Amino acid sequence: MNNIVIRQYQKSDRVSVRKIAWDTAFIGEPASAFFEGQDVFCDFLTKYFTDYEPESCFVAELDGKIIGYVIGAKDTHILAKKFLLQIFPILLACSFLKGVFFSKKNTIFFFNLFRSIFCGEFKMPDFSKEYPATLHINLAAGFRHIGVGSRLLQKYCDYLKIQGVKAVQLATMSEQAAEFFVNHGFSQLFSGKRTYFKYLTKKDIPIYIYGKKII
Repeated sequence: MNNIVIRQYQKSDRVSVRKIAWDTAFIGEPASAFFEGQDVFCDFLTKYFTDYEPESCFVAELDGKIIGYVIGAKDTHILAKKFLLQIFPILLACSFLKGVFFSKKNTIFFFNLFRSIFCGEFKMPDFSKEYPATLHINLAAGFRHIGVGSRLLQKYCDYLKIQGVKAVQLATMSEQAAEFFVNHGFSQLFSGKRTYFKYLTKKDIPIYIYGKKII
């Protein structure tokens, strides 16, 4: 599809980016499988990138429609600091006001999530010194496996190189995505498992961290 354009993110793309994030959050499927509260969930996934570091975001556009994106941060320490101090408190307040914690579906999800956390499943090595940048990449259904993801990833890596960022890391829970990143020069830095979706998938979900040197 030569008429697909990869370009810099614009404010008008925000709604489309959030919709794709929601529609792909459950291992490529909609987050509605486990969560109620689309606005809160999308804020958690995308707000830092689209609102605080939009210059590090790119989209794939076809005939005026956003079909995919890569959103990133040049420095994971800055991301974490702004998220914890500026985004998370508001997100927590909105969650209470909108009743997010009182939904039966969400209660089940949070119960399983916190159990995974207490079991130490979220303890991972810190690769931020060697791999300071991060990214999230998603494509709308129907536009996968046709080269759009490769073009988005290349655009972002070229951007990081221009910015003088030496390396990038990412996390994925998808076996297919893991293979995709390996094919694009990423190396596996860590592997583990997550059990908080087991009540839906009937099996543990793998978690991988991959990294790539840019400079």
